[in-house]
Formats: sequence, structure tokens, C-alpha cells
Amino acid sequence: MTTNFKLNAKTEGKPFPHYWETCVGSCHAYMGLREDWRSQLKKAHDDMGFKYVRFHGLLDDRMSVFVKSPWTKKEAYSFYTIDSIFDFLLENGMKPFVELSYMPEALASGKETIFHYKANITPPSDYERWEELIRVLVQHLIDRYGLEEVRTWYFEVWNEPNLTGIFWTGTMEDYFKLYRHAVKAIKEVDDQLPVGGPATSKNSWIPEFLAFCKETGTPVDFVSTHQYPSDEPLWRDEVRLEDFYTNGLSGFEELLKTYSFKRGVMQEMALKSREEANGLPLYYTEWNAAYNNEYDEPSTAVLAAKTIFDLDGVVDIYSFWTFSDLFEESQQSSVPFHNGMGLQTIYGTPKPTYRMFEMLHKMGTTRLQVECNVESTVEMAATREADQLKLMVYNHQVPNAVVQDEEVCICVYEATSEKPAFIQRVDRDSANPRKKWEEMGRPAYPNKEQLAQLFEASVPKEEFIQPVSTNDGFELRITVPAHGLVAITIEL
Repeated sequence: MTTNFKLNAKTEGKPFPHYWETCVGSCHAYMGLREDWRSQLKKAHDDMGFKYVRFHGLLDDRMSVFVKSPWTKKEAYSFYTIDSIFDFLLENGMKPFVELSYMPEALASGKETIFHYKANITPPSDYERWEELIRVLVQHLIDRYGLEEVRTWYFEVWNEPNLTGIFWTGTMEDYFKLYRHAVKAIKEVDDQLPVGGPATSKNSWIPEFLAFCKETGTPVDFVSTHQYPSDEPLWRDEVRLEDFYTNGLSGFEELLKTYSFKRGVMQEMALKSREEANGLPLYYTEWNAAYNNEYDEPSTAVLAAKTIFDLDGVVDIYSFWTFSDLFEESQQSSVPFHNGMGLQTIYGTPKPTYRMFEMLHKMGTTRLQVECNVESTVEMAATREADQLKLMVYNHQVPNAVVQDEEVCICVYEATSEKPAFIQRVDRDSANPRKKWEEMGRPAYPNKEQLAQLFEASVPKEEFIQPVSTNDGFELRITVPAHGLVAITIEL
């Protein structure tokens, strides 16, 4: 059966802000000193429009923000490394989304760490000294970059404190205390600096956090949390989070292979968080779109597209994690395609999701209503900008469910188009450099010629299709492969 989409090109439509472009995620802060990291971030900004970048570990000892001399035992602040990274961002048209983590060893109450770079995840030994660190840091940022500039930044306290023993060894109440002291320091420097939390995984702690802020009179300017499709079994309490981290990732991955996912659950989770946010801005400061570590695949690009259109009007910021496979949380893989979470490989080869974000960046800022004749795995979003229609048609299905190539007819009313429509594709045979890499024999260290071939394979296939005139408009017919998407530009 053909899926028919209908839209009126002359309807007023509604605003379609590119909320997903506000921020993108990165590996830990110290990576910001690397030339390859900087080059790839600049490319992500230029190609996909990302404006802010968020990373862990701004306060880690590798950043030398607050350290104790091993010889004199004197403690000292140093913001030189932060300045180097922030200078680069501002010089290249970006800004920091400031995540205040992790605990400097000189302030830490314990020795527990995470990742190879030994990020300390314990509460401060002295909350007043933690507060002073934040106060001195924020004042320094204002002195260096100016009050009006820093007022355009965001300050978020910690990362995923609900993952006890993973990113935080304290309790929920300990985190609330950490937040209260941090926000007190920030607001004393300038009460217009935006601060928020609880920066939790799987949409957690929002009601509890806001209740604490209300009861204690603690300022909060936005609610932040994180989500992934693989959160669904955790979110539904079918798997206990503690068991997941106790028994290891492999057991969880085995569950995901047979789990019956619900289509559209990312929207369902976000709608719940929207309600819990109680009118405050809702920022997802970390998300991705793979069910089972399929980050290199076209299916992730397609789910990311669906999720972004589904969450239009639900969330205010939606920060994809991450812009690059230059990523050291577990270890830095040297294999170009290892299902890393980034939009680019370590060599800067764009993955399918990167190309999808490029196409989204070119979508218009007025969204038009689309009607569909049947329940289908295929959906379409339409935008208008001046005399152009920008359409995205995507064929998404959850794992272990039936999906196939679909024939689509797009009927546009109240408009004419004499020029051929411009078509770009992301699917198993287009913008899929991993497939090319596998055909090469999966070289662990590709040479320059092979990298050039991989980049060429990452470029979306393009074609032109002539619209067919009808009595009251025109129509296009296309095929959308399973787990594929099509971007269409039509001149009116």
C-alpha cells in the first residue's frame, strides 16, 4: 500500500525553532586542548549549526582548577586551561554550556573516581569551600569575558547524580545540597546567570528537585535531564538500574536484543518531564538515538530525525551526545567505526546521523501540518521558507519489529512547482561510510586514500524528480527504504 501525505503549501504554519541546534555534547573538558577536537567541533558548528558545547570534567584535576602543591601543600586556583578552551569557543562562534563537575581532589571527601582520567565523583569535604570555588570561577569568567556575554551562558550542576556509585557517591539529598551551594555562589556574583539541574539520567528526580528548590527558596532557572531509547526498560522499572550497573553492560545489551520497545517512547518520556518541569524551560543536556549501540548506522539517523520532530514544542534544548568519536570515557578506540556515540569518526568522517543533522539545519523555520492516509512506519515533516518547501520523510521502526521499504506519494495543494525537486538520501546505500569500510575489509588504520573513499561514501546520494501537476497542486512519488530517510527541497 502506498502511504499518502497531504499538505497545503499556503497555510500559515507554526514556528519551528531549531531547538536541537542550541547545544551539542562532547567528551571531557581536557579534550578541548586537542587540535583534532577543535577542528571537528568547528566543522560541526559550521555544518550543523550547533551553538553551545557541553562537556564533563571542567573542574577535574587535569584542568588544574583547584589543586594542592605536592611540595608546599598550598592550595591554588588556576583557570588558564579553562580560558584556553573557552577562548577557542568564542573565537569560533560558539559558547560553553557550563557543567560544574567533577570534584577537585583537594576538595573531595573520598577517593572514588570514574574513567581513565580519574574524575572524582564524591561530595565535597566542605560545602562552603565548594561554594567559594564556584564563586571565584564565575567571577573570573565575568572578568575575562564580560557580564553580558556570560549572562548568555548556562550553568548546570554536576552530571547524572542519580547514578549512585557511577557519577556520584552521595545521596539525592547530598546532591541537592551541592546544587544549593553552587547556585548560591553563582547568584551572588550575578543573579541573572541561568542555573539549573538536576542533570539526571533517564528523566529522573525532577519533581523531587523542584520540591526541594521551592521548600528551601533555592533558585532554579531551568530543568535539565537526559534520555536514550535504551532508557525505556529502566524507565518502566522492568530492569533495576542497580542491577544494570552491577551485572555489567553485556547483560543489558542481551536484554535489548529481545525487548519489545514502544514506538515513540522518547516523546512519551519527554512529555512526562515537560509536565514535571512545571513551566520551567526543559533542557535535555544529553541524548542519543541508538537502541543497542548502533551509533554508526542509518537507523540511528532515522530515529534521531523522528525524535526531533516528535519533540517539537515539548523541549527547549536538546543536546545530542556527542559531536565526535574523539571520546575517552572508557577508552579511546583507534578503530574508525566502533559504534562510538559521535556524529563523526575519530578521523572526522561524517556518519549517517551527521548528514541527517546537516539536512535538518537547512529545514525552514515554519512547520506545516501534514496529513497521512494510513498508520505507517513512514512519517513526514514539512517546513516552508520563502518560496521553498523543505520536507523530510523517514521510515523508522523499533528493534524486533517489521519494517520494509515503503512507497510514498506526497500531494501538495495550493501551489505549483515547475522545477525538479532536489532529493538527498540517508539509508543503507547512501551516506553510509561504515558499509564502505566493511567492504574494504574493516581496516583498523585506514590510509589517506581509504579515508578519502570513506568520506566520499558519507556523502548523501542526490537526484532530481519532476513534480507531476494535478488539478489543485502537484505530487511526488518516492521510495523510502527501511530505516532510511529522504530530504526533499521543492521550489514553489
